[in-house]
Amino acid sequence: MTVLCLVGLLLPASAQTLAPGSRELSVVHAGQARDFIVHVPRSYRADRPVPLVLALHGGGGSMEVMARDRLYGLVAQSEASGWIVVFPNGFSRLGGKLATWNAGLCCGAARDRGSDDVGFLRAVVADVQQRLNIDPQRVFATGMSNGGMMSYRLACEASDVFRAVAAVAGTDGTTDCRPGRPVPVFHIHARDDDRVLFNGGSGSDSNTHADFVSVPGTVDKWARLNACKGPAETVLKRPGVVCEVRRGCQDGAEVRLCVTETGGHSWPGGRKALGGKGSSALDATTEIWDFFARQ
Repeated sequence: MTVLCLVGLLLPASAQTLAPGSRELSVVHAGQARDFIVHVPRSYRADRPVPLVLALHGGGGSMEVMARDRLYGLVAQSEASGWIVVFPNGFSRLGGKLATWNAGLCCGAARDRGSDDVGFLRAVVADVQQRLNIDPQRVFATGMSNGGMMSYRLACEASDVFRAVAAVAGTDGTTDCRPGRPVPVFHIHARDDDRVLFNGGSGSDSNTHADFVSVPGTVDKWARLNACKGPAETVLKRPGVVCEVRRGCQDGAEVRLCVTETGGHSWPGGRKALGGKGSSALDATTEIWDFFARQ
């Protein structure tokens, strides 16, 4: 058994297929080893291509935090859907902790040092595609806060890889956005968010005090980029949440927005890493998966 294990360790990355479950891996990008967690559901079969979702943690978080099911439920969703979920780790100077993403306007050391996070996330997708049978037409990205902002940057700069993106509590802070094709986007935000303010600006509880773009400004930007025609249409309205969609966009893309009345800076249907709950009026994980499944 020992010999077999040693032989396995000597195999090239492309030969190291992954069994069901969660595993921590790394790639070297821009001279730095960068880590990520891959979760393979029990239903995975190598003869059937499956979708891939990158789930990006918030600023000051880590891949381990994003992979906690009691907070986000993404591993359970992977098992329920049969999709692969990957939790990359942002740029960190502290052994992977307190990590951030260079999403343009925000955040932290990743932004200040110009971390090539778009290149890193491209490398993550390529690595996973070598190990697992991924449908190249169904690769998606979602994220919380700074991770949501990074999802928007991927839509701007890596539309050849990512079919659609979904952001929770993180608006689009890119200054130069030129997607190669229309990209369906889904934004979820609490009206009472005290960090990334719904109407823009610097929240009183924000650690970065950045002048964040507003939710309406983000949605309008993507409606323009996707050449959407016509007004927003309300598609869900119940106590605590309203969802609307802009259709008639180029190549069938859509721009979807769900706004919860309460929940603050959080993932609806989940829990905050430092205590407290998100809005119970919406299950963000389920809504995001349904959105991706339609693309």
